[in-house]
Amino acid sequence: MAWDFSTEPEFEEKLEWMRDFVRDEIIPLETLSLEHDALVSLVKPLQEEVKERGLWAAHLPPELGGGGFGQVKLGLMHEVLGQCAYAPFVFGNNAPDSGNAELIALGARDDAQREKWLWPLLDGRLRSAFSMTEPGAGADPTLISTRAVRDGDEWVINGHKWFTSNGSIADFLVVMTVTNPDVHPYQGASMILVPTDTPGVDIVRDVPTMENPTPHFGVYGGHSEIIYRDVRVPYDNLVGKEGEGFVLAQKRLGPGRIHHAMRWLGQSRRAFDMLCERAVSRYTHGSVLADKQTIQNWVADSLAEMTAARLLTLYAAWKMDEVGAPAARTEIAMIKYYGAQVLYNVIDRAIQIHGSLGFSTDLPLEHMYRAARAARIYDGPDEVHRVTVARQVLKGYRPVEVPTEHVPTRRLAAQAKFAEALEQVTANL
Repeated sequence: MAWDFSTEPEFEEKLEWMRDFVRDEIIPLETLSLEHDALVSLVKPLQEEVKERGLWAAHLPPELGGGGFGQVKLGLMHEVLGQCAYAPFVFGNNAPDSGNAELIALGARDDAQREKWLWPLLDGRLRSAFSMTEPGAGADPTLISTRAVRDGDEWVINGHKWFTSNGSIADFLVVMTVTNPDVHPYQGASMILVPTDTPGVDIVRDVPTMENPTPHFGVYGGHSEIIYRDVRVPYDNLVGKEGEGFVLAQKRLGPGRIHHAMRWLGQSRRAFDMLCERAVSRYTHGSVLADKQTIQNWVADSLAEMTAARLLTLYAAWKMDEVGAPAARTEIAMIKYYGAQVLYNVIDRAIQIHGSLGFSTDLPLEHMYRAARAARIYDGPDEVHRVTVARQVLKGYRPVEVPTEHVPTRRLAAQAKFAEALEQVTANL
């Protein structure tokens, strides 16, 4: 099957507009210290301009107000948006809202559920969070212990979650919870929509992290710790059917990993540009840094790694478009751990070439570096994705008594296969 990542000139024009728009209108916002409400107010005119361009919520199909672009085009768009943390928010495809909208679109039980949750989320009138990770169930979601028990026409939810991203600013939570503990965990979990103002929802704190170590609460990008104490919501807040939690989660996370990887490339490129600018500008020990072999190695290695990650990600996106996410499982897993490492490597080199300036907050590199470290953990740690790849690959092999490439065995087989020809050759000598 031929690979084809090409896009039409009209789409390239959209990408070019996005590049200029992100550089000129969104990246400057990074330098301002804004509360979330102030940020929302400030970007509204920018969001309107995006909508006028037909680029709002581009990850969704046309019937839901999106562009129906497919994963390759979405990947290229996210490469542009990845340069700035605010850009996905301006374009209406920021996590976790984008994934939650896709999830509700896939699993909505009826039009009433779409009217209450999906359309306001797409319009930006509601904000959401995905509440899955638990202190004792991170890399292994089969250990989730949060329980939802049906009581008449209601669910009663009890449990402890954390790293619920944007939980402290969300209007509602998509809660992954066990609804049937008597079957395999993959068949016993469900997703339930829980408004944050429901009695019993205790948003304890936003967890300080390496990315944002200062205690904070109610800010965009925060990761909340939440306790659910006898939280009652209507039974109809169930997304999809009982027991479909893991199925829906995989449908949500597959495309999301493509978008993560392409956004990382946008960040990598920004760091790479800073690296190269410094290389040709900084004079030390008799020449500019660009003349030093070590720096040349950094430039060459960074470009090679970014190019490899980009092609690998576009291939995964193309395969998803062609045959669907399940068939692209191995490729999606590869880009998750490979792309995260490339992001980390390029930013690290960019900091190193800037010396003390790169270590300071006078450049965005130190924050980019702290944020990049999380890429190897969220949406599944590197190690889990490597296991996925290895298991899928090894299914194509079978154990043997003698190695297939064992030369003495192959020699005997070749002698038997060509015996007649060898005999004639020998006789003619």
